Amino acid sequence: MGRETYTLSPSVPVLEFTDAYGNLCQRLVAPPGEFSIHTSADVMTADAIDVAPGAPFDEVQHLPDGVLTYLLPSRYCESERFLDMASAIVASAAPGYDQVAAICDWVRREVRFDCASSQGHMAATEINARREGVCRDLAHLGIALCRALCIPARMVVGYLHELAPMDLHAWFEAWVGGRWYTFDPTQDAPRGGRVTVAYGHDAADVAIFNQFGPALAPHAMQVTVELLEAAPG
Repeated sequence: MGRETYTLSPSVPVLEFTDAYGNLCQRLVAPPGEFSIHTSADVMTADAIDVAPGAPFDEVQHLPDGVLTYLLPSRYCESERFLDMASAIVASAAPGYDQVAAICDWVRREVRFDCASSQGHMAATEINARREGVCRDLAHLGIALCRALCIPARMVVGYLHELAPMDLHAWFEAWVGGRWYTFDPTQDAPRGGRVTVAYGHDAADVAIFNQFGPALAPHAMQVTVELLEAAPG
């Protein structure tokens, strides 16, 4: 991260903390009336994401302690309901990375991505029945299928350069071969230019904001991502 700023109008005190997933969060009390938040950041990103066909499955007893939590069913990823389905999808794939790639390809083929189709937060079982959703929904289904096979998987939200229309984006990561790898069922090929904002079990952990008490829905949210010239030297 090269530079990060945020501006609140009207200005109010802010406390920063790191949540259980390592995400940097801000905590504040919004005053009555209109309230706006503007954030800006310069970020170094990779031009491509790593791929590793053949990377092995990591047996549960060898997983790092912090990765175990991403095997558990969660609010929007009911992995315990997908064992038979996941096993059928990956029947011809080698255990590990190739299984996750097969799941990602299946979700891309079988679930129609429509950025205008959101019906609110839906669980993986609902998305599987509906076979249509936004990026968050496709990620939920991919995560549930991975966890059903004892492959740790986590939700990632952030921004993807040249995404159209530009908005907050979601994908997932799976732990194989001793590390996390990126998978995005909305894209036909691996793409870099990703700015990660937050990690979690599912969308409940990675909301762009949480509010408590009576409040109105946001009036508007605008997102822009631009490629900057590299600094000399």
